[in-house]
Amino acid sequence: MGDISFPNIPGNLRVPLFYADLDPSRANSGSSTQRALVIGQITSSGTATPNVATISQGVSEAKTLGGQGSMLAQMIAAYRAADSFGEMWQLPLADDAAAVAASGSVSFSAQANATGVLSLYIAGQLVNMTVSASMTVAQLATNLVAAISALPDLPVTAAVDGTTASKVNLTAKNKGAAAGDIDLQLNYRGSLGGEATPAGLGVSITAMTGGATNPALVTALANLGDKEFDFIVLPYTDSASLDAIKAFLSTKTGRWSWSSMLYGHAFAAFRGTLAQATTLGTARNDEHVSILPFNGSPTPAYVWAADLAATAAVSLRADCARPLQTLAMSTVLAPPLEKRFSISDRNVLLWDGMSTFTVAADGTVQLDNIITTYQKNASGVLDDSMLEVEAMYNAAYILRQLRADVTTKFARMKLVSDETRVLPGTNTTQPKLIRAAQIAKYKEMEDNGFAQNSAKFAENLIVQQSSSNPNRVNVLYPAVLMNQLRVFAVLFQYTYQ
Repeated sequence: MGDISFPNIPGNLRVPLFYADLDPSRANSGSSTQRALVIGQITSSGTATPNVATISQGVSEAKTLGGQGSMLAQMIAAYRAADSFGEMWQLPLADDAAAVAASGSVSFSAQANATGVLSLYIAGQLVNMTVSASMTVAQLATNLVAAISALPDLPVTAAVDGTTASKVNLTAKNKGAAAGDIDLQLNYRGSLGGEATPAGLGVSITAMTGGATNPALVTALANLGDKEFDFIVLPYTDSASLDAIKAFLSTKTGRWSWSSMLYGHAFAAFRGTLAQATTLGTARNDEHVSILPFNGSPTPAYVWAADLAATAAVSLRADCARPLQTLAMSTVLAPPLEKRFSISDRNVLLWDGMSTFTVAADGTVQLDNIITTYQKNASGVLDDSMLEVEAMYNAAYILRQLRADVTTKFARMKLVSDETRVLPGTNTTQPKLIRAAQIAKYKEMEDNGFAQNSAKFAENLIVQQSSSNPNRVNVLYPAVLMNQLRVFAVLFQYTYQ
C-alpha cells in the first residue's frame, strides 16, 4: 500500500509530535439555498434602485422601497403570506418612460333610501363606505375618495372628477399593462357574505383600462449575475417579457446551460377567458416558465403570480418531486362560480401549456396541475419530457447533488485508466472508481425519494476516459426521475345478487 497523501501536512516534517489534517471530502452533505426572486414595479415614492436586486426584509420594507400600493409591495406581501420562511429577494423596476397608467371610475347616480354599507373591491382589497339617505351623490363621491385615500396600500389613487362631482376617477399608481390589471367590483362576497348595495343607491363602475407598456427586463435580469434564484415571480405575460425570461433561463445559453448550472423557474399568471388562455399557451414553448390562467377574480394577475410561486416554493423546497396538487393558495380570491374553468376546460389548458387550479367548497383556491409551457421539441413534435414543473426541480436537484459529490470527492485527483493499478492514499482515481461513487450517490438519492430504479441506473451508467482528451471523463448519466400520482382511475364493476 502506498503512503497516505495529506492535503496540508508536509511530508518532510520532523518536529514532534501530533498533527491533524482535515479532509472533508467524504462529509459534504450541504445543499444550496433555494432563493425566491420577486420582480415588480415601484412608484415614484419608492426608494429602491431600479434594476438592482436586494434581499427582502419583509413587507414593511417593501412598502418603503417600492412605495405603498406599488406592484412590488403588493407582490412581496402576497409572497410572504404563503412563504413566511424562505429567503426572498426583490428586483425593483421603474415604470417604462413611455408607459401609460390604467384608469377607471365609480359614479353615483342616485342617493340611498336608507343607511347601509357600500362594499367596493379594488384589486381584491375591500373598501367599505357607510352611506345614508341624507348624502347627495356629490357627497358620496367625496366620501369614497376619502375612504380610498385612507388605504394607502391600494394600487390606485382617487379623485373627484373635475367636471362631474358625482364621479370618482381612479388611476393606477404604477404605469403599464400588467400594473393596470386592477379589477373593480361591488359585493364580491354577496348577500351571504353580508355585502349588498344599499337600497336605492345608484352606483356604476367603469372598468380600469388603458394601461400600456411594461418595463423591459433585459438589464434587470443581467444585473443578477450568478446569484441563484430557484423561484422567480414574473408579473408579465407579454411576448417581450416572456421571451426575455426564456433567454435568461435557457437550457442552451441561460441559467440551465452547462456553463452556468444556476437553474431556476419562473411563475406567472394570466387573466383571460379559456380562448385567450389557450391562445397564449399554444404560442409559448418554454420548459422554465409556468403560467396559471384565471378569469373573473378580483385579485391582480401579478398577485396571483406571487402567491403561486410562494405556494410552490414551500413544497418544492421540502420535496422537489412531490406533486403540488391540492396545495392552498393564501391571498388570491377565487373567480365567481360562473367564470371558473370546468374539468374539461382545465384538461384543454393542460394540453395547451397552461397550468390549472381548483376552488374548494370554502372558496380557497388550490393548485391543480402546475406545468411548464413546453409542448414540442426542436423538430416540432409533441414532447412531454419537460411538461411537469416537479420534473424540472427534480432534475435540478439531482444535477446539484451530482456536482457537489464530484467536486467534493474528485476536485484534485490524478486520472489513470481502469487497467492501471491504483493504491489508496495516492490521490489517484479511475473511471471505474468514479462510476462506483456515482452509483452509491444515486442509491442514496433513491433511498431519500428523489430518484428511482437504481439497478437500471447502474446497468446503463457509462463513465469513460475521453479518447481525445486523457484528462477528461465523459459520463452518460441515465437518471430516472420520480413520477407523481396524478390520476387514480377506477373501473367500478358491480353485479346484483
